[in-house]
This record gives sequence, C-alpha cells and structure tokens, in this order.
Amino acid sequence: MGSADNATRPWRRDDDGVRLFIHLTPKASRDHIGEVIIGQDGAVLKVRVRALPDKGKANQALVKLLAKQLGTPKTSLELLSGSRSRQKCIKIYGKNIEILKMLETLIK
Repeated sequence: MGSADNATRPWRRDDDGVRLFIHLTPKASRDHIGEVIIGQDGAVLKVRVRALPDKGKANQALVKLLAKQLGTPKTSLELLSGSRSRQKCIKIYGKNIEILKMLETLIK
C-alpha cells in the first residue's frame, strides 16, 4: 500500500493485523456501516450505532457490529484509541490479506 492508498483507505496494515479508523455516531436510528470520508487527518469509515455513548455501550456496539459484518470473533477486535471520542481506532488481529479483503467487500 502506498501513501496515496493511506489517504483514501481508512485502514493501515500492522504486523499482526490492521488498524481501522472510524468516525462513530451513537444514538442513531439503526446500526449501519457507511461510507469512507476523507478528513484533515486522512480517511475514516463512518459507522452508526443505536447504542448510547454511556459507560462504553456505543463502543461495545461498534465492536459487535464490525465483528458480525467481518465474520470474525469479537475477541479479534480491540479498541486502541478514542474510547470517549467519536474518532476511534480499532485493531483487527489476523492475517492482513484476509482482513483487507473483508474490509474491501464491506465498504463497497
């Protein structure tokens, strides 16, 4: 992946998985994985969850939604940053190639 890809894709490869950058909207009418938006800090994936941002419920709903949509166990996802922010970084542990294929399919 080149630097141009980094500007248009909301993820970065790691040795043991992929970091996914998300803009989360809690209290939405439905759980939904939306489009990629390009901001000042790069690309992020817009995600909406019905859960309230109370005691980590929205973060838990985000992890549950991503795990379901990616077909991976919740234990393979970890919130790295943004526990009290709308801007989040989720680590998806596993083989990069498989994760990237799943993400490409999910975001189409």
